[in-house]
Amino acid sequence: MTDQLRGGDGPAEGAGPVARREAVGGAADSVWETVHALAARFEAAAAERGVVAPQSHVIQVLKIGEEFGEAAQAVIGATGSNPRKGRSHSWEDVHDEVCDVIITGMVALARMRPDAAAYFAGQLALKAGRFLPGPAPVPEDDA
Repeated sequence: MTDQLRGGDGPAEGAGPVARREAVGGAADSVWETVHALAARFEAAAAERGVVAPQSHVIQVLKIGEEFGEAAQAVIGATGSNPRKGRSHSWEDVHDEVCDVIITGMVALARMRPDAAAYFAGQLALKAGRFLPGPAPVPEDDA
């Protein structure tokens, strides 16, 4: 995710106030504002390279797999499961990589659906309803 934000070297261009505010934590609306801003940036970059939306969406979904691989590698490193490498990662590294998976997934959804936040909320309620007793919790914004 970090390379995707930077496009390679140096600090992320356009990592303005919204991105910085989210690093500290903010309301769900501002999280999705940041996600949509990232999605728009990546769509624009893809368009500059001549990559059309359906192709860029496939690439974004594959990016989720890449990020998951990095999370899995961090778990292996945090548990010392690879005898050749030992403990090469911390659990904080795992947390960082899991965040990259989540952010990349949210950006993928936003690139494919303009109503990503509402769609995600509906899917979360549907999936939670399968596991949580009683009615699914209603997000505070919708209450």
